[in-house]
Amino acid sequence: YTFEVSPVFTLIEEEVLSRMRTMCGFQRGDGIFCPGGSIANMYAMSVARHSIRTEIHSNGMFATKPLKIFSNELCHFSIRKGAAFLGFGTSNAVMVKTDDRGKMIPEELDREIQDSIDKGEVPAMVVATSGTTVFGAYDDLVEIGKICRKFNLWFHVDAAWGGGALLSSRYRHKLNGIELSDSVTWCPHKLLGAPLQCSALLLNNKEDVLQNCMSAKAQYLYQQDKCYDVAYDTGDKSLQCSRLVDAYKIWVMWKAKGDIGFEQEIDNKFFCSEYLAEQIKLREGFQLLLEPECTNVCFWFVPPCLRGHENDTDYYQRLSKVAPIIKSKMVSEGSIMITYQPHKDKVNFFRMVVIHSFLDERHMDYVIDKIEQLGKTVVV
Repeated sequence: YTFEVSPVFTLIEEEVLSRMRTMCGFQRGDGIFCPGGSIANMYAMSVARHSIRTEIHSNGMFATKPLKIFSNELCHFSIRKGAAFLGFGTSNAVMVKTDDRGKMIPEELDREIQDSIDKGEVPAMVVATSGTTVFGAYDDLVEIGKICRKFNLWFHVDAAWGGGALLSSRYRHKLNGIELSDSVTWCPHKLLGAPLQCSALLLNNKEDVLQNCMSAKAQYLYQQDKCYDVAYDTGDKSLQCSRLVDAYKIWVMWKAKGDIGFEQEIDNKFFCSEYLAEQIKLREGFQLLLEPECTNVCFWFVPPCLRGHENDTDYYQRLSKVAPIIKSKMVSEGSIMITYQPHKDKVNFFRMVVIHSFLDERHMDYVIDKIEQLGKTVVV
């Protein structure tokens, strides 16, 4: 929380944040490591609010019109939680429609913002997602950035999951337009494989707003007449006082792997997910929901007892039971940890997320073989 109690780790954090901002195309700015991507998103919501209503810092939200947050309807749940926690209210978190791949539809965003203005409300920010939790979808940041500039709104990108693609020359195009954003959430403990927890909020060309938003000016810690540059006393711009040295984890990894090492690992994760998707399309009984955009591979396994019954009225009701049964078997024998979930009108399906750095085709084949082995005798 102060430079004098942790000088080396303070400098490491500043160096890592600077490097991450550079990867986002930010020329200058600020940032802080946070206890998870959810808190990073809430930091962004608080800072966005402060940028348009500085008086809330002292007076609260009692005398302001409703402030609206617009996000992908498949956004991380922390946006709704943050709306409740920070006093926006969940009814003021507008969930914008997505296309069939889970991407926010820019035209719908534009319409929702204009409707809000017409009602006398105050649009505060837009949250785009780069790597949605289930489908791994990347929102169109260029088009969303244009809309934010049109309405002069704070533009936040939740790249907690998909931000690691920035280190790959082959896949970083998925985040084209991130340089237009005002803030970014990025979690190296996800695609980059850093140990939990390792999450950062990055600010673009906003060097004082975090300090102004969070500062409590505690004189017993943050005296302004110290013998060093007090800008290194980062605790006053943090919601916490004491913090773990999460930046050290990714700093050590970056030193060991370098940009090239990280790029190779990221490319391999995407390759494995693409390979798995192709094998699913070739294997009887497996159905791919959609082509993976990140490393999320979503699919059904249809056991023999359901094949040929696709037109039965109870087909999907029976199919919804398959994934939980197979998951229970995998957990019981300790073979694979893979999740499942329903989505809108789609009943329970598997979601295989390739996140480990040292997987290859053999492991993808094992996933398919194991699900087939455990699922072929399932009767629903």
